[in-house]
Amino acid sequence: MHPLRLTATAALLACGALPPALAQTTPPAAPDAAASAPTQPTPRPAPRAGEQLKRVEISGTASDESIRKASTASKIVVTREEIEKFGDSTLGEVLKRLPGVTTGGRPGRGGDIRMRGMGGGYTQILVNGERMPPGFSLDQLPPEQVERIEVLRAPTAEYGTRAVAGTINVVLREALKKRLNEFRAGFATERGQISPGIGWSRNDNFGDGHAYNLTVNAMQAKRIDDVINDTVTRTLATGTDSLVVSRGRSDEDRKALNLTGRVQFKLNATDTLALQPFVVSSKSTTQSQLLQTTTPAPSPRPAGFYDQADTDGDTRFNMARLNAQWQSRLSTDTRVEARAGIGRARADSHSLRQERLAGAATRLQDDTTASRDSNWSALAKLSHNLGNDHALVTGVEAEGTTRHQNRVTLVNGLPQPGLDDFGDDLDASSTRYAAYAQDEWNVGKQWDFYAGARWEGITTRSTGASYDARNRSSVFTPLAHARYKLDERGRDMIRASLTRSYRSPQLQDLIARPTINSQVPHQANTPDRAGNPDLKPELATGFEIGYEHYLTKGGLLSANFFARRISNLMRTVTALETVPWSATPRWVARPQNIGKASTAGLELEARFRLDEYFEDALPINVRSNFSFFTSKVDGIPGPNNHIDGQPKGTANLGADYRLRSLPLTLGASLNWTPATTIQQTLITESTASRKAVLDAFALWAINTEQSLRLSATNLSAMDYFTGSVISTGDQLITSRSGGPSYTQWQLRWEMKI
Repeated sequence: MHPLRLTATAALLACGALPPALAQTTPPAAPDAAASAPTQPTPRPAPRAGEQLKRVEISGTASDESIRKASTASKIVVTREEIEKFGDSTLGEVLKRLPGVTTGGRPGRGGDIRMRGMGGGYTQILVNGERMPPGFSLDQLPPEQVERIEVLRAPTAEYGTRAVAGTINVVLREALKKRLNEFRAGFATERGQISPGIGWSRNDNFGDGHAYNLTVNAMQAKRIDDVINDTVTRTLATGTDSLVVSRGRSDEDRKALNLTGRVQFKLNATDTLALQPFVVSSKSTTQSQLLQTTTPAPSPRPAGFYDQADTDGDTRFNMARLNAQWQSRLSTDTRVEARAGIGRARADSHSLRQERLAGAATRLQDDTTASRDSNWSALAKLSHNLGNDHALVTGVEAEGTTRHQNRVTLVNGLPQPGLDDFGDDLDASSTRYAAYAQDEWNVGKQWDFYAGARWEGITTRSTGASYDARNRSSVFTPLAHARYKLDERGRDMIRASLTRSYRSPQLQDLIARPTINSQVPHQANTPDRAGNPDLKPELATGFEIGYEHYLTKGGLLSANFFARRISNLMRTVTALETVPWSATPRWVARPQNIGKASTAGLELEARFRLDEYFEDALPINVRSNFSFFTSKVDGIPGPNNHIDGQPKGTANLGADYRLRSLPLTLGASLNWTPATTIQQTLITESTASRKAVLDAFALWAINTEQSLRLSATNLSAMDYFTGSVISTGDQLITSRSGGPSYTQWQLRWEMKI
């Protein structure tokens, strides 16, 4: 066995990812002749007269291992089989089981998706290779509408380099040239709340080589959360403490309708045209009640003091997008592709917050926001085989987003003081242009190389009643990847990458209009929020090297090391500022470029069948991965000066098995993320609880066409809190917020005909 294989196997064994048998340096003994001899098929009786035989159709698609194995750059592919396995209700729950992927929010609730543990904005999220408009979240996309998920650990010229941590590309259902209907209906329950859902997907062909897919999902989600907020403020000059305790409950009722489709036209022998509509419509209503106790009670009471707050809110989000893709094979060596898309999104929200003191109504805040987003995109790509095993790809891209937002805040029926100068209307736009070229070539049977470069220019603008802010930036990113097969069959290989990538400011981070926090008393832990039109993009230089060993019965062992050096690090900084919306200084949180940072990590993965290493074992599919992270932000004192939200590691362990005696498949997985402590700025330290999420499922095959699935999410049901410790020099403020999490049970009937 090759020394590198021994090294990777030893590392996986040390982390508990592999059984001890994998430490052997010799392959497992071959089964004896009797066990390996083919069994004779049992003769089937001839059909009786008038009896009709059922038609059996067998089709095959590339496995996730084969797609991953063929890629020069490091890639993980999650196919439909894996997406469907646990019956997850959100894509975040699917992705959390992948190496190095974490999710924000309470356990079992999905949340924002992060690679390498790095916070929001470091992971590039694409749908069909394109960025979605502001306000869209992957949690709004049902897993039933997804064909596969591609995870690229290192950026590539074609997919874009706005991916410091990596890229997740979600590919929607494709049009296959066969007739297939899939039905799903079921319900989930959590804390006695019933959340029904139904879905239908139809696949068929028509005409001469044309095909289509239409997938529709409708769902309702009801959730009840207990809310716990505690804040202790110590005045350093006197040594006295003030404790604010808030207890309450929030109820959410969300309804959503999702539609995706693809119509594939075969124009002629060389040209195809695909149309892809994508529609999302959701509505949610929320109600919350919070009771607040302050100890000792302030005397005299400050203006705006309250002991109860009731909030009612409703939100509507509608998005429609249409993409068109044309592909043509000009010759045996040349292909061209053109893609264009247009979309509109509309978000409307309204909230009413009634504050009370001793039962009497005091302050009423009414917030209404209406946002209108328009977006477009265009792409042209040329692929050409140069000969000598070279494949050249060049392309140009452009995309634009415009937003018009109207936001009205009324306090006791009057405009909120301090916002008159900013006005109620806001216009913002972002335009991006890019050009790239990449060459992928083979040297002999064992070496594959990839070299590319990409240039992107971004212009953003935001205007209001009293300001007109513009921001221009451009980034040039060279890229190089290499793969070396240690054996001609490609079962053992090494991958390496040297890349440059970037993280651009979000449009909302550039908007100067503030959001005023009405919490009393106003302190560093309850700041106002505002944007920074002068933000610059972060730049990152990255290195990756990994080893992969593919097993004979499916599965793999892998070890991957990565490192990033980041400049112009963006971070939200809270500071006391003199502001135009207040006569006295206010604490304001706004994003800033604070300097440089570095991060590195090791990702270990083991996927195998148990009988690969134990001759008499059941063919149980085992999936495990362990990731370890470290990072350092320059200019911020340690030891916890890490990248935002990055834990020290994450781990997953799962298994599934189809019983031999019954048409039943059982499976379970455990996802673990340790508690984190991050020194965000010189005065602020943030914390988050650990997560241990246990999921399980049972799938009963009623017949060849129907099945019944019972799944449980978050069986471990742990409390989850986030918090902060802020030292201003005058005060030491310790706060936490969160509450318990809950187990969700889901029962679903599935049919494919």
